[in-house]
Amino acid sequence: MRWRLLNALPVEQYIVCPTTPSTLHCQHQAYSSITNMHFSSLQLALVAAAPLVSAWPTAILEAAGHDSELLKRAEEAARLVKLEGRQAGAGAATAIFEPVPIFNAKAQYINVTAGSGHEYVAPGPNDLRGPCPGLNAFANHNFLPHNGYASVQQYIDVTQKVVGMGPILSTFLSVLGGALDGDLLNWSIGGTPSLAQGGPTGILGNGLTGSHNKYEADASPTRPDLYQAGNNYKTVTSQFQELIDYSPGGVVTLESLTNFRSHRFDVQKQTNPNFFNGPFSGVLVQPAAYTFIFRFMANHTAENPTGILPYDVIQSWFGVQGTNGNYNAVQGSERIPENWYRRALEYPYETTYFLADAVNAAVLHPKFLDIGGNTGTPNSFVGVDVADLTGGVFNGASLLEGNNLGCFVYQASAQAKPDILLGPLDALTSAVGGLVGQLGCPKLAAIDKQVLQQFPGYTKSPVYG
Repeated sequence: MRWRLLNALPVEQYIVCPTTPSTLHCQHQAYSSITNMHFSSLQLALVAAAPLVSAWPTAILEAAGHDSELLKRAEEAARLVKLEGRQAGAGAATAIFEPVPIFNAKAQYINVTAGSGHEYVAPGPNDLRGPCPGLNAFANHNFLPHNGYASVQQYIDVTQKVVGMGPILSTFLSVLGGALDGDLLNWSIGGTPSLAQGGPTGILGNGLTGSHNKYEADASPTRPDLYQAGNNYKTVTSQFQELIDYSPGGVVTLESLTNFRSHRFDVQKQTNPNFFNGPFSGVLVQPAAYTFIFRFMANHTAENPTGILPYDVIQSWFGVQGTNGNYNAVQGSERIPENWYRRALEYPYETTYFLADAVNAAVLHPKFLDIGGNTGTPNSFVGVDVADLTGGVFNGASLLEGNNLGCFVYQASAQAKPDILLGPLDALTSAVGGLVGQLGCPKLAAIDKQVLQQFPGYTKSPVYG
């Protein structure tokens, strides 16, 4: 079949991808090829108005140079972000990264019906499940191994195939899980695997559930804070109800999720003596816990090609039964809804798109970038000077300028200590190096852990060596 990534690209940029198993590979090649274009003066003028200077893919900026309608959309997105308190800013990146509505029912349909090989199967007593509802659902449908222990390559493949995560983002997050929470090549979506599941090296990793402050973070949308509730993986029915309450009208949106995140952030500061907002877990993983809900769980239709997330769809993904006002979370029962269509693979949710969403949320709620925590009592939050934390490489005043946020959080991720060190972290170093190399980042040699010692929420799970 013949398709165009952008309606404004010249005919030389048409990509032909056959309707075969190689289609996904072809589309990723196309994505890679168009993101290697150079900026023009018009493109630079356009992104100068946007909150993250290099967040927008160059192919889309190129398109804006040829398409007055797309340029209008880009300018409107930037305008909405800049309006103080304007809720529409949370989802403003959609108009930039998905400028031309695309819906292909055959290509986007995820078949989980009986006989598909991916029908729902409830987890058994020894199967691993953890704090991420999406990963739990993948295992329940046998996209990931049903026991919840998978290889880095399996995570990469599944997140791209099932929900349309971009190849760079999926590689980074999957490799990070293996490096920090597993045995480099494999990791658990829950806690520590058994010897039968993980083998002699797998049992030395703590899994996603054991990744507090490295990967898993406080102020989750539906999970409790570890040092407040004693667990960080069980769905809290009342929190799911609050998420719905912040999303009136029968649908959950990126705007309602961002407002709910602000509420959760405030509640945890006010009630959790050990609340901690870490350099990577708080600044980048926490927004992922909210934006991923819409970007990856929303259903897609011809009428809603960029996604729509009704209550029943998000209930299915989170394993919540009942109706509004009478919900009941059934642990481990997360499932992909039937008649569900993923995002268009022509618009993968890539690192650039994700960072733009994170920045837009921080523009609306600057507190999201406040690294620090409570000091042992509720509502005792103390912020950390980013310059002190990074030895002057970055500072809080300019964190939203240029590529600084991406440079900071990606390098901070690689500073965390792995559960076990079975060899050099070449894959993680390569993944992070590829990201920061594209951004032209100043080198962050180390996180000053002494700055974080005042926070019990950090010292209970220190992650920087």
